[in-house]
Amino acid sequence: MKTRNGVVYLAGFSSLCLIVSIAAAGEGGATTRPFEPGYKPGYSDTPKLPDSQWHVHDRERPQPAMIEPGTGNPPAEAGTPPSDAIVLFNGKDLSGWTGGDEKGIENGCINVFKTGQLLSKQSFGDCQLHVEWATPAKADGGPMVWGNSGVFFLDKYELQIIESHDSYIYADGNAAAIYGQVPPLVNPSRKPGEWQSFDVVFTAPRFESDKPDAKLVKPAYFTVFHNGVLVQYHQAAFGPTGHRVLPRYDTPAGHTTYGPIQLQKHGSAVLFRNIWVRPLKLEE
Repeated sequence: MKTRNGVVYLAGFSSLCLIVSIAAAGEGGATTRPFEPGYKPGYSDTPKLPDSQWHVHDRERPQPAMIEPGTGNPPAEAGTPPSDAIVLFNGKDLSGWTGGDEKGIENGCINVFKTGQLLSKQSFGDCQLHVEWATPAKADGGPMVWGNSGVFFLDKYELQIIESHDSYIYADGNAAAIYGQVPPLVNPSRKPGEWQSFDVVFTAPRFESDKPDAKLVKPAYFTVFHNGVLVQYHQAAFGPTGHRVLPRYDTPAGHTTYGPIQLQKHGSAVLFRNIWVRPLKLEE
């Protein structure tokens, strides 16, 4: 048995319980629900992932081991980007984004619950992205809501954001998961309300041609550092993100190779700051 900040790990971290209570949304308003032993969020009636024993959002899939990420990443104050980076958020306005309400900018940060979903004005293919984010210090919904957001590449491939220190959902839905597909290697999440960072190298999928029925040559790949810790290493995505469905490239959405970056609004007051991207010209 191992504990960290009130979280108890049993049987090699595959079964968890929280000995704290959080607010869980229910009919008629928020209610208080403890995470009890045997709590296994997820499903058993979803499709199996390709070449895997696991179903999409499989309730039996082991949770990633929780580790301490160390200090200094991200820094206490937002740093400066590389000289060749495209700054998507300057702490002042939403000039780098389409849509959004600038009243949602608070103390130099984006509150995505107030701005609404954001799409970058520029589109990207292969790229390096840096983004800093924080979940609400106190639960603003149940486990599926608290801290729920995400960063989408090409507006199609989601790297999950959700409260994963004092809460958790199915393994392929926790912070730094390729949502609905691949859990992170470990869970280096910080406490609710603390700033966290993603550093991502994303490579877009390749197809034989631009035709809608063109054959996939190479899938999209993620390499991700969460709070400075490697959590996805050259990990292939199985297709564009979906919920309770099998990701597929052989769809119109699956043939996208270039597109905007999306910050998702998903019911929680997640904050963002220091967002920059470097387009990459990688060898084919």
